Amino acid sequence: MLKTLPITSHHLAICESNFLRLSKLLKSFSMKKYFFETINPDFSNQQISFLVLSKTQHTVVIEAKQITSNEIKLNEFVLRIQISLDAKLAEVTSYQGEKPIPFFIHKSVIQSWDEKKQQNRFLTEWLESIFLSGISSKDNIKNIINNE
Repeated sequence: MLKTLPITSHHLAICESNFLRLSKLLKSFSMKKYFFETINPDFSNQQISFLVLSKTQHTVVIEAKQITSNEIKLNEFVLRIQISLDAKLAEVTSYQGEKPIPFFIHKSVIQSWDEKKQQNRFLTEWLESIFLSGISSKDNIKNIINNE
């Protein structure tokens, strides 16, 4: 019997939780574009968009962006996520437009040995913060403001 779980089991658990959060947020990936907005405690807002880049029977590739209304652009980023519909996993394949280096090329000094794990954990924490802060579609926000 194993005394410790393989390293991949934790990674798979993160990817599975990312899939569950994304499928809930994006309604099972039925549309091509999704736009949301969050309101921060300092009354600034963040625009969040998800764009479906490609969709096949078994996979969906989406680009997730967060843009802030502040002059300080620290919270802006772009993620590319590959979603395996049959395996029910979502994994970050690119962060800020930088693709991971293939295994057969020597990694540079600027890349961390656990970069892939960090990026997927970042996605988990970002999705959690979206659900905690509350989001709404832009149309719903306009209706609330206009008392419709």
